[in-house]
Amino acid sequence: MGFFDFISDAGAKVFGKDKPEKDVTMPVIKHIENSGVDTAHVTTSFSQGVVNLSGYVPNQEQKEKAVLTAGNITGVSRVQDNLIVGTPPDDAAAAVKEMQEHAIKENDVAGEKQWQSQTYTVQSGDTLGKIAKQFYGDAMKYPKIFEANQPMLENPDKIYPGQVLRIPK
Repeated sequence: MGFFDFISDAGAKVFGKDKPEKDVTMPVIKHIENSGVDTAHVTTSFSQGVVNLSGYVPNQEQKEKAVLTAGNITGVSRVQDNLIVGTPPDDAAAAVKEMQEHAIKENDVAGEKQWQSQTYTVQSGDTLGKIAKQFYGDAMKYPKIFEANQPMLENPDKIYPGQVLRIPK
């Protein structure tokens, strides 16, 4: 749980021109779903460059992918992560109570739950090989980064400055 900052003019172009902010939540959730995240229990809102993600995802990897996919959209400068890893309760009132308790617990910890992956913001001149060498000491381990960021990355040679990537351990 927490805020994650992104470069707002970098990323996928999922918003149509001149659309009011109230009409852009569907493209955000669809973009997250297209990245392979189970969005059955995820809700989004968007206002003034901030995407708010709430609900439940099945595992930590999907949580990380949802946050990064939302953040790597042109026009998004920040993502508020209120996602809970696990299965939602059957009772709607119990779900709301659990989300509130989760938010209080996370705030008491003073920061977001530790991610299983690191993130890296692509700089001009970077390649996946160069990033792999930096994190793993071996440029030939770039497929590990590529696979962790699919389908957001369609080609290992097509990354761009400002894009935020998941770097698995």
